[in-house]
Amino acid sequence: MKTVNIHAAKTHLSRLVEEAAAGDEIILAKHGKPIARLVPLAAEPKKRELGRLAGKIKVPDNFDDPLPDEALKLFLGG
Repeated sequence: MKTVNIHAAKTHLSRLVEEAAAGDEIILAKHGKPIARLVPLAAEPKKRELGRLAGKIKVPDNFDDPLPDEALKLFLGG
């Protein structure tokens, strides 16, 4: 992480944006005091595709049945 004063950031904005896009974090300062942070945008989450596993998995008929006592004790710590 590097700190850049506002005056220098104005002069080198394109380079600083490229560094941030590459994953670096840049702190912008005014008179040596940090005031803002330049960071890369988070990646857009991929769109979910409904039905993508259709025909590839099978949910058992008893999927919603209550858990056996032994398994329930493991979850509840009893």
